[in-house]
Amino acid sequence: MPSDPSKRTVLLTGAAGEIGHGLVHGLRSHDDIRIIATDLKEIPEQTRSLCDEVHVGDVCDEGLMQQLIAMHEVTDIYHLAALLSTRAEHVPEVAHEVNVGGTWNLLKLAAAHSASHGERVRFILPSTIAIYGLDGQEHKAKVGEVEEGSYNLPKTMYGANKLYCEHLGRYYSRHYRRLAEDRGTALVDFRSLRLPGVIAAETRPTGGTSDFVPEMIHAAATGQSCTCFVRPSARIPWMTMPECVQSLLDIGRVESGRLTQSVYNVASFSASAQEVADVLLRHFPDARIDFEPDVNRQGIVDSWPEGVCTARAAADWGYAPRWNLDEAFEQYIVPAIQSHYAHTSG
Repeated sequence: MPSDPSKRTVLLTGAAGEIGHGLVHGLRSHDDIRIIATDLKEIPEQTRSLCDEVHVGDVCDEGLMQQLIAMHEVTDIYHLAALLSTRAEHVPEVAHEVNVGGTWNLLKLAAAHSASHGERVRFILPSTIAIYGLDGQEHKAKVGEVEEGSYNLPKTMYGANKLYCEHLGRYYSRHYRRLAEDRGTALVDFRSLRLPGVIAAETRPTGGTSDFVPEMIHAAATGQSCTCFVRPSARIPWMTMPECVQSLLDIGRVESGRLTQSVYNVASFSASAQEVADVLLRHFPDARIDFEPDVNRQGIVDSWPEGVCTARAAADWGYAPRWNLDEAFEQYIVPAIQSHYAHTSG
């Protein structure tokens, strides 16, 4: 059925994933939004109940995506569906089909919908620090924080896919059909955030190479031992799930005239695996954490920067970190994860 004209209608792909779970809750707090959620697998009931409609289907199914966008008169797309870094290295061709093919499908459909309705569809794509490619631990330590335009030399299929999709989004929002005589003015309104490692208390990690910290935290909270697959000194930027969700909501709602670029870095703090373990042990003294670096996964982490510069996001749309490492544990991670497991075990 057509959407309520007084509300914006969001198509959210990948709604069953970690960020999808948090983003549905964040979107639901706004009364002026309808949520149409989709995923390849069944969406959990606690997420389904907050959506206006739920559809199980493949983001690469262009017919289904076209039907959803047209039927619901979609105004915004949050495209979360993706094969993450670890899984993508096992099946890189499938990852390319999903990560690039799925994004391209939606951009094409968003462009057509924008043209037919005379209003730009907002398209928000979570990207990743995996688009960066540094030459190992010493190099990344020397470089420090990186800006958006530096070291765009990904060393994984996931990173390469996301970097290309950033460029596709920029093309569809600025240059699409630039030589066509009937080219309209209502192009896609594309925005993307390069997310760091994201720490979620309410959901278990599912396939990212940055999961070495979330795995450690969830194991400690449930009394299990954890063998960390990177060396103690491995350092990357992080943010918590509430900060991630808020950033995606903020970039989705800011007026386009304030944005000077399509893609922005966001992060809250940088921390090594050992620094996280030390803080974790203060809150869970019985936690059992060992380090057995996996050379291949460690190599991927070593290609990511120690930190990212968020100055442009701060200047353009007011991005600001909410917590540092200690505050994140005290104010979010520990209370939220204890509440989560108390609820699930009860």
